[in-house]
Amino acid sequence: MDVKDSNGNLLGEGDSVTLIKDLKVKGSSLTLKRGTVVKNIRLTNSPAEVEGRAGGSTMVLKTEFLKKA
Repeated sequence: MDVKDSNGNLLGEGDSVTLIKDLKVKGSSLTLKRGTVVKNIRLTNSPAEVEGRAGGSTMVLKTEFLKKA
């Protein structure tokens, strides 16, 4: 299963990614700003999602809003 970022680059366990768009966090007033770096990502069962720590908590991010750092 290949996990790719918005530019088509392959993502792997432990990679760092950068947000390419401001994202509102569901269930919170937090907004993750464009350019935020999420380090040490973990792959999930879905090729369209990765898990990482951003904004002080662990969350699942869609790969269509990420680019490899």
